[in-house]
Amino acid sequence: MKTINIGILGFGVVGAGVAKLLIEKKQLLESRIGAVLNLKTIADIDTTTDRGIELGSTALVNDAKLIIKDPDIDIIVETIGGETIAKDFIFKALENKKHVVTANKALLAGFGNELVKTARHNQVDLGFEASCGGCMPIIKSLRESLVANDIQSMSAILNGTCNYILTKISKDGSAFDVALKDAQDLGFAEAEPSLDIDGYDTAHKLAILNSLAHGMEINLKDIHVEGIRNITPVDIEFAKSFGYTIKLLAIGKKHDDHVEARVHPTMISNSNPLSHVDKSMNAIAIEADATGRTMLYGHGAGMLPTASAVLSDIADIARNIISKTKRRVPILGYPEDNIKSIPILPMSELYTRYYLRFEAQDHPGVLSKISGILGENNISIKSVHQKGRQSNGKVRVVMITHIAKEAWVQAALARIEKTDSVVGDPVIIRIEEITQ
Repeated sequence: MKTINIGILGFGVVGAGVAKLLIEKKQLLESRIGAVLNLKTIADIDTTTDRGIELGSTALVNDAKLIIKDPDIDIIVETIGGETIAKDFIFKALENKKHVVTANKALLAGFGNELVKTARHNQVDLGFEASCGGCMPIIKSLRESLVANDIQSMSAILNGTCNYILTKISKDGSAFDVALKDAQDLGFAEAEPSLDIDGYDTAHKLAILNSLAHGMEINLKDIHVEGIRNITPVDIEFAKSFGYTIKLLAIGKKHDDHVEARVHPTMISNSNPLSHVDKSMNAIAIEADATGRTMLYGHGAGMLPTASAVLSDIADIARNIISKTKRRVPILGYPEDNIKSIPILPMSELYTRYYLRFEAQDHPGVLSKISGILGENNISIKSVHQKGRQSNGKVRVVMITHIAKEAWVQAALARIEKTDSVVGDPVIIRIEEITQ
């Protein structure tokens, strides 16, 4: 039976998970793949901490170059993360004609186009199933299972930290800071959580998924990104009263000559399955012309769910090695020569519905003034909801619009803010009508 040697760069949570599965599932993997997956070497700057894994004959070293330059190693798994040293290691591994597997979505979103070119030049594979959605097979679904489909849209919950916080606010009425602290205590959120709660982690994943879905270059810089810092129990309660749930969604839609790509808090109907994806779970709904709607659901992070996705890439590459096949499936789902530069729609050109909340002065004519400014900017109001006077003497006014253009809404809000009718910044949450 052929032996395929594997090296792991990084022995943290994910690296340890990959090692654990390679060692503990050795017989299962051999029976399914038809080859021995031998974990030859692990590199990490910390070679003394006990990870609770019996490594046996696997070497633990503190120099990644020993793996990158080892002629016997076939597949290198990068689990360091980040865009600095991990980037250098992956490029060097590819240049040394090693197949690479990574979960590093930030690196792929920022440098994926260059990585794909380097892999192509050296005729090696680059696997990244674990980069988006944890154990959910999103990459394989877009790259292989849905190959005969035009992908029309994707709507996804791709960050467990944000989803946990929003669930906590919704279920318990917690303030954002309290929900964040709870997420940190449980290990769902980092001590410095900006990447998650400001939406950038989700944007990294959307950039990758857009490329796979539409055959476009990976484009992170043009994705509109908003986080969840400003979501309050007040807005969540209003959403409930309208039959909606607020989720941080990654939304991608294909049009004739451009793609929508946006990440922001979104109101979706409670009849939509995504509204019931709670706590740290992830999910994605894909609309395609042949299949209709397909939905995947699962753990978006964690040692073993992420390691499971990494192992799926290792298995695919190992099968290629056994059959003496290289790059059987294109890295981005399309042959590199067919990848196009497709523009992302400027956010100002978006048309959707809106939830608008104002802290209004309790004076005659205030409501008509706000409505008038909206009307002057072509915004039609579907419904108006007004709560009683608060202790500060202000009145909460909520409006749900019909479909309007983002540029119109932003122009109207800028005018409203300058009047003496409202206090503070208006709250704006987009409403997404996702096909059932």
